[in-house]
Amino acid sequence: MNPRHIAVIDIGKTNAKLVLVDASDLSEIAVVIRPNKVLPGPPWPHFDVDGHWAFLLDGLREFQMSHGIDAISITTHGASAALLDQHGDLAAPILDYEHSGPDDVVADYDIIRPPFSETGSPRLPGGLNIGAQLFWQFHRDPDLKARTHRIVTYPQYWGAKLTGVAAMDVTSLGCHTDLWNPHKGAFSSLVEALGIAEKLPLVRKPSEVLGPILPTIAKHTGLPPSTPVYCGIHDSNASLLPYILGHDALFSVVSSGTWVIALSVGGKQVTLDPNLDTLINVTARGTAAPSARFMGGREHDEVTGGHYPKPSKGIVETVIEKRIMLMPAVVPETGPFKGQRAAWIGEEPPVGTAERGAAVGLYLALVTAECLANIGHLGPIFVEGPFAGNQLYLEMLAVAAGSDVHSAAGITGTSSGAALLATGPGTALQNNTTPVRVTAAKSALLEGYATEWRQIVRRRTR
Repeated sequence: MNPRHIAVIDIGKTNAKLVLVDASDLSEIAVVIRPNKVLPGPPWPHFDVDGHWAFLLDGLREFQMSHGIDAISITTHGASAALLDQHGDLAAPILDYEHSGPDDVVADYDIIRPPFSETGSPRLPGGLNIGAQLFWQFHRDPDLKARTHRIVTYPQYWGAKLTGVAAMDVTSLGCHTDLWNPHKGAFSSLVEALGIAEKLPLVRKPSEVLGPILPTIAKHTGLPPSTPVYCGIHDSNASLLPYILGHDALFSVVSSGTWVIALSVGGKQVTLDPNLDTLINVTARGTAAPSARFMGGREHDEVTGGHYPKPSKGIVETVIEKRIMLMPAVVPETGPFKGQRAAWIGEEPPVGTAERGAAVGLYLALVTAECLANIGHLGPIFVEGPFAGNQLYLEMLAVAAGSDVHSAAGITGTSSGAALLATGPGTALQNNTTPVRVTAAKSALLEGYATEWRQIVRRRTR
């Protein structure tokens, strides 16, 4: 029997969400949100998984009472792993990947780390490479490896909590972990170097069923004991999945949130440069997808300061004509302009103004276009997440990338993608995107702005 209502656990870097999705059209019936708070420690900064767990159980109970739940799927941000003891509990808190601790042992880790040619995983700061996390955690706590019975990727941590079954999924392993060889579809040489091979459970497809929920979960939430839990998927790949199922031609998906991640399907053959924050992601089908990323959502929030009025046509034209520009990179540790420092060209607009919001939207679109160029993008671009609602961003992206851009209707594309895991491959992609139209006059304005922005960026990098 095909599920009617799918509860999706969607853990992003900024927020934890529980979303109830209608399987017939992938629409969102209900959404509850909780901030993804990082606790300071000890022993290191870590995610508030206990708080999330209570929130998720309460949400499942409420959704079951109000609408009914037929299946559970899971999607989370990447770069996180859970170390479980022999009882299935955490052997140590789940490290916040932004913590700089792993940088303390970078020289020693780099001795055993596989090359980019093997893993398609660039060397990233802090704990953004799961291999670096593990190396540092075992160094910091010499008894931790012995206490660790299983190592699971983050979606499967929640799956294990729900079912008692430990697993990993290929999309989370293929997300710059250093642990996966996407060319061979197998673990990388780092697994043996770390001495963790016997601690890694079976690698499953995201669409596989881990099992039914545990009796204690059924009792707490009121869900039927037979409710299936699907293995789960990395969030950017969840955004990509509906388009893989619905399109045979060349295209790219831009998944926006704390991270902006561009993934190309069937584009030009290019040599990926890890120094530009390009990498290989692994899709739900197990195939390699050239990808590029930067912390666009974080940059947006840092520069705008939060809320600002929607820019009017006149304000947008003023920003463009006065060449008020933000130069990269606001978060200099990641993205195609890593190592560069942000600066304003022209008069810097005050925080909270529509002018500043417009300039930031243009900046984010231009950086996104650089990401797409670096991975050989061809064809239409589908924008998921919060940036799908930023009209100026979409218009500049269309002009800067020279491609048709489509805006997703909802802001939680990861949730609908994760729900597809439970509906089966025959589910058709609904028409939930809107093509972006740019007038000839505005296109010319945006093109001039983009050309000058790129010229200034190139001069600053010489």
